[in-house]
Amino acid sequence: MNFMLPFLISALPLAFVSQSQSEGVPAVAIPKTTEVLVIQTAKKGVDAQQIMAVMPQEIRATVKLYFEGKIRQWYSRGDGKGVVFFVDAKSEDEARAIMETLPLAKEQLMDHVYIPVGPLMPLRALMMGQQ
Repeated sequence: MNFMLPFLISALPLAFVSQSQSEGVPAVAIPKTTEVLVIQTAKKGVDAQQIMAVMPQEIRATVKLYFEGKIRQWYSRGDGKGVVFFVDAKSEDEARAIMETLPLAKEQLMDHVYIPVGPLMPLRALMMGQQ
């Protein structure tokens, strides 16, 4: 029984691709964006003192966005080089508009990487025909 889970997980992408091709759906389905992962790091040449001078305002603004439901989760990066946010946005542009309201962004101290994310598409293969 222990061998079944890895087997099913490895077979899911193949099942989804073969099922979608037979239904005339593109082989690589793009999930609906439900959140945007934002990775924030200090710009090259920016030192910790510059960031810390803005940090009290940044924390207040981030908490405000959290209470408004715009930031769902946030974490410190494990390497200590920044933070990671899950932003309630349906597009990269919408997430960028939210993040640009924060003081560190206004001061142009941070770089941002935006990655739209959504439901794990291979799981759809498990649901085929079970609506």
